Amino acid sequence: MLKTRHSMKSFETQAAHALRSLLLQVPVLKLLDIERETARADSGIDFTARVKVAGKRHALVCEANSSGQPRHVRHALLTLRDYMSHHAKDATPVLIAPYLSPDAQALCREHEAGFLDLEGNARLVFNGIFIERQVASKPVADRRALRSLFKPKSAQVLRVLLRDPQRAWRVMELAQAAAVSLGHVSNVRTALLEREWAQVAEGGLFLSEPDALLDEWQDAYTPPAGERLAFYTPLHGNAFEQAARHAMRRHREDELPAAAFSSFSAAQWLAPYARTGTHYFQATEAGLEALQSALKLSSAAKGENVMVNLLDDADLLRDTQEPAPGAVCTSPIQTYLDLYHAGERGREAADHLRKTLLTWKS
Repeated sequence: MLKTRHSMKSFETQAAHALRSLLLQVPVLKLLDIERETARADSGIDFTARVKVAGKRHALVCEANSSGQPRHVRHALLTLRDYMSHHAKDATPVLIAPYLSPDAQALCREHEAGFLDLEGNARLVFNGIFIERQVASKPVADRRALRSLFKPKSAQVLRVLLRDPQRAWRVMELAQAAAVSLGHVSNVRTALLEREWAQVAEGGLFLSEPDALLDEWQDAYTPPAGERLAFYTPLHGNAFEQAARHAMRRHREDELPAAAFSSFSAAQWLAPYARTGTHYFQATEAGLEALQSALKLSSAAKGENVMVNLLDDADLLRDTQEPAPGAVCTSPIQTYLDLYHAGERGREAADHLRKTLLTWKS
């Protein structure tokens, strides 16, 4: 029975019903009631579920949190711990949220709290009862938020942060380095802090969990927008390399590159692993013209050995490296992301590049 002496808030009601549905699936457990503790309204605890197992009563002290982001989860778990230490030492703390990511679930385990989300993830352990359920799906809102975090302008901020995760950035200088607005930096900053991928120190924002950020980015990644063009070049070996480097050579050090090696071709310069017979580039219109001239490119319906992505947004080329004069390459981060989605051989090359260039000390 759900007792609500005073009406529950909307999410609290959803949370209580979700918990009730879960508990009723356990035959050896009898649900006695779920009741809001109005007598201790200032405690931060939303409701208590009372159950009976093998003739023994037990209480599940529940906090219904409308956000499942790790930063909010950590605060809720501290509230639960404080309540338990003063009022319910023999009960089990339970956190309920709309969605709890693997990181948020790990926080619950770390604090020895049960958890449940409205997507179906759950873990409750008490009095010989063990309930654990994992689902692969993410809610639409969470997927949408992650897509927003990895959109081109926001991604420019992430690339700057990932160059040196331990460096602290002020909002203004980060906006300047990434060539984006203060608003974009502010949005990225909020998203990173909520997921506990970043922290704020005296000097500004820095990445505390760069690997977690990169893991999520690789899963949500979409290739840079542009027109994929296939060509054939008669050049090969050293002749091809020299011609390509000449085409990409910049006249001024502060000049934005017009073209860059990408994918497997960039990896050959940054962290050699798997050689392919096809060469890959990211380029602007001007870069494409330079490549066509230098490499003697001809259109190829079949037998292509050069792939050029004609970029819709040239800002991707702000984040490049030049390991040798003229050998302009997409950054290790961008190269890793492209390789990771380039089939089995690409995944192997991506893993090698990450171990070689993208290993950060915590």
